Amino acid sequence: METGNLKTIKQFCADNKAFSQGGIRSAIFWRGDFLEEQGAICRLGRRVLIDEQKFIELVKAGGLRQVRGAA
Repeated sequence: METGNLKTIKQFCADNKAFSQGGIRSAIFWRGDFLEEQGAICRLGRRVLIDEQKFIELVKAGGLRQVRGAA
């Protein structure tokens, strides 16, 4: 089984300067179940790991166009 390129939020943001830690944490708070269903994140206890490739593909496809409910 391939694990992909799993990174912590801090590692992901360090490697992808367009994303802030606060923005990623907000997306995980509001859309965590969706991100997990899509395989973009996985949870290991309290730790959240991001599959870098899947997360970026999801963002490019517009999967996080709306993070919160209607404003």
